[in-house]
Amino acid sequence: MELRVLKYFLTVAQEESFSRAAEVLHLSQPTLSRQLKDLEEEYGKQLLVREPRRISLTDDGALLRQRAEEILALVEKTEGELLSDDRTISGDIHIGAGESVNFKLIMEAAQNVRQSYPNIRFHVITGDGVTTLKRLDTGLIDFGYIYGEVDPNKYNNILLPVTDRWILVLRKDDPLAQKANIKPSDLWNCPLLLSRQVMAPGTHGDEVLNWLQKPLKELNIVGSYTLLYNASLMVQERLGYAISFDGLINTSGTKLCILPLEPAIYATPVIAWKKNQVFSKASQIFLKALQEKFTSC
Repeated sequence: MELRVLKYFLTVAQEESFSRAAEVLHLSQPTLSRQLKDLEEEYGKQLLVREPRRISLTDDGALLRQRAEEILALVEKTEGELLSDDRTISGDIHIGAGESVNFKLIMEAAQNVRQSYPNIRFHVITGDGVTTLKRLDTGLIDFGYIYGEVDPNKYNNILLPVTDRWILVLRKDDPLAQKANIKPSDLWNCPLLLSRQVMAPGTHGDEVLNWLQKPLKELNIVGSYTLLYNASLMVQERLGYAISFDGLINTSGTKLCILPLEPAIYATPVIAWKKNQVFSKASQIFLKALQEKFTSC
C-alpha cells in the first residue's frame, strides 16, 4: 500500500467523484480509476461504490478512509519533526484536549516556549478523554490534556494544580431554574445531555454518575455531545439539560443559565504523554516547560 495511492483514495472519497478528484490531483481520470481498481484487487475488497453521479464508500472503504487519514497525518507529523533545523529549532506540537477554562495554563506554557522558539507551532485537537488517549497511542498527538486516572504503565503525567466544577446548563424559563442549586433527585426523571466521556466507563465521568446515584440505564439520556457550545444549542431548543464544566459558555443575553450541583463535584486535569515516547526537539522543549511550570506547584 503506497502513500501516494492512499492520497488518491482519500481525494476520491472527499470529492465523491473521479473527475473532480482527477482535477485536484492533476491526473487523468483513467489513470486514477485504474490505480484505485488495482488497490481493490490487491486486497480483494470493494472499497468504492461507483454510481453514475456519485462515488460512495463501502464499509471496507469507510474503514480505509479512517485509517488512511490517520496514516497520512502521522506521516506529515513525522516529516515535520525530521525536517526540524537543529540551528533554529522549529516543529509542530500536537495536543489533544477536552474543553476546560484551565487549559489556558497549558497555553501559558506554550506561549513561554514561543517567546524563545518562535518557529515552534502548536496544534490543539479537541476530543474527549477516550479519543485523546487513542490519539496518544497511535502517535497522532504528543500530549493529552485529560481527566481521570491514566494507566501508569503506559503514560507519564503531571497532575495540574486546578479543578473544574461540574454544573447544569438549562433554560432560564425552566422550573428548575428557580432553584439555588441542583440535587441528584432533581434530574432523575429529566432528559439529560451528557458528554461522551461521561458516558464512557472508567473515566472522570464516573464522578458524575456517582453524584447522580443512578446507573446510566435508569436515567433518561436523550443525547450526548463533545463540545458544550453545541450542547447549549440543544438545551436552548429544549432537548434536555446538559451537565458540564463551569466557565465554558457565556449565558448572558441568552435563554440559558447555569446552576451548581449540590453536593459540589470537581474534576482534576492531568497532562499526559506516552512512556518511552521519542520526542522531537520541539516537544522536548515543551515538556521541559511543562515540568518547570507545574512540578514545583
